[in-house]
Formats: sequence, structure tokens, C-alpha cells
Amino acid sequence: MPSTSLDWKNLGFSYLPTNGFVQADFAEGKWGPLTVKKEPYIPMHIAANCLHYGQACFEGLKAFTTKAGKRVLFRPERNAERMQLSAERICMEAPSVGLFVEACRMATEINKDFVPPYGTGASLYLRPLLIGTEPTIGVRASSTYSFIVMVTPVGPYYKDGFSPVQAIVLEDYDRAAPKGTGRAKMAGNYAASLKPGQVAKKMGYPIVLFSDPKENRYVDEFGTSNFIGITADRQYKTPESGSILQSITNEALQVLAKDMGLTVFRGPIALDSLDQFTEVGACGTAAVITPVYSVQFRERKFTFGRPDKAGETLTRLYQDLQGIQYGEIPDRHGWLTAV
Repeated sequence: MPSTSLDWKNLGFSYLPTNGFVQADFAEGKWGPLTVKKEPYIPMHIAANCLHYGQACFEGLKAFTTKAGKRVLFRPERNAERMQLSAERICMEAPSVGLFVEACRMATEINKDFVPPYGTGASLYLRPLLIGTEPTIGVRASSTYSFIVMVTPVGPYYKDGFSPVQAIVLEDYDRAAPKGTGRAKMAGNYAASLKPGQVAKKMGYPIVLFSDPKENRYVDEFGTSNFIGITADRQYKTPESGSILQSITNEALQVLAKDMGLTVFRGPIALDSLDQFTEVGACGTAAVITPVYSVQFRERKFTFGRPDKAGETLTRLYQDLQGIQYGEIPDRHGWLTAV
């Protein structure tokens, strides 16, 4: 599909073919060179560890075209560091920060025609993937790995973009175990969220809010993103737990919240205390911030602001972060990496 045929302003969040992807392989204790692959397929042994025992983790980040016409990546080194944490948890060999960032640069460069133009509201989504490739039948860690960076141009994660949605707490499902792999961005965690996500959508709720897996009393995170809440006294609150993925977007928003004079709190948030918030959002790379108008918890419905418009603080945070990513305001924290 040539990039010239794309309707940049009306892209969805789904895979579109591009010029190719970048791959490096780990074998005999070391990483090989980065190579460019044009066909969107990889040969794999039927007994590859990732297919049988789920030894796979991934990342998600974006490339943008700035107002000045430059192509930039947003904080790729933090994604590299998080992949290393995920890999360590499931006994994988992660690429170095340098190899990771260079792979992202290379994948963006070979697909530069697919980085959406400035002003379209779209971006190039990068999906770094680390998989165990050794044929294994017994349960053990692989000794060989493939590190892949694929890309695709995307629009808003949710079709209505930066618009409030409703969420529900489903207590019959946990996203991760208390001492499990919740902090790792591994494939299995997302597989575990598919069923409750389907149940919620059939009930009319686009997203699920998971409670903590130990006591089911506290906010954990949304199915695809972190929880953030804004209080009337200008506090930015987000849960802190060993079963929650460390969101790079959440980290950035906390910095911007402090810039705005908000107090940042990271700690337990009881589900029955959601009425303390005037605004609630789900934050992550894909959607940046999704405003949440209501959360259904048992027989109680908590509401935050208006159903048709995001709150003032989340709107400012969203605009500030997007402004930095698109080069509309100064990159005062040094988050952008030129391609």
C-alpha cells in the first residue's frame, strides 16, 4: 500500500502494511546485526518457545512529524529500559538500550513515508517485539531470541478520540496475579484481559477497570492503560502496585502535572473512594489519555465531570503532551529523539 493513498486524518488504530521491519537475532550469547526485512512474515520453528510457553514481551511507542517538519521518537530509551525489566522477569535476553533505540530509528527511517504529516493528528506506531525462538518441549527459557521492530501508521485508539467513555469493574476477572507478571509487558497479560474486555463491551462498556488481584479492594489499572484521577484540591493520583505496568505516558504526565502545580500521589486508591475524583482518565501510548466519564462498581456508579466533554485538567495535560510530541511547544524535558 503506497503511503500516498492513505487518508491521514481518518486512520483507525489497526495494522496497515508498510515498507518493512527491522530484526536482530540473539544466538550463542550475543546479538547479531540489525537487518531490514521487507515481507511481513518470519519463519519460525513449530516448537519455538514463544508459541508454547509464551516467552514473549513487547513495547509500544510512537514517531511524530513535528510542526517544523522533523521526524521524532518519543522517549524510546524508556521503552528500552522497560523491555529490559520485562525480559528479566521472564528470563529473556533483552537488547541493549543502544540496540533498541537504533532499531527504532532504522524502522522509522525505512518507513519515513508512513510517518503521518504534521496537522493530521496521526502518528507512526512502533511495536518492538522480543520472542523466544528456540525449539523447546520441556518448560525452560529459550537460548535464542528475535528482536523485531514493526511499524504502522495509526489514528486515535478509540474511534471518538479524546472523548469520555464509561468503564466497569468486573470482579470475576484479574489481569495479573499479586506476585505475577503484571509489571512485565508480556503477551500473556494481554491474553488474560481479552475475555473480560469482551464481556464489558457486550454490556456497553468500552473498557474494564481491574481491581487489585489480592484483595479486590483497590484500583489496579484499566485493561490497556494506567488509571489516573484528578481531585478538586489539584492532586494527580495514580495507583502504585507490583501488578501494574509502569506506563511511560503516565510518567510523562506526572512530570507535566507537577509543571502545572499539581501534587502527584502514587499509592493505593480504594474503589469505594472513587468519588474523590472530579476527573478520571486511562493513559497509555496508544490513546495518550482517554477521559472516563463513569465507573460502574457493583451497584454504584461513580461519575466524573460531563459525559460529552473531558475535564479541564486532563485536557490541559493531553494538549501539553501532544504539543511536545508534535513540536508545537518546547521539548523542555528532553523527551524527543530525532530520526
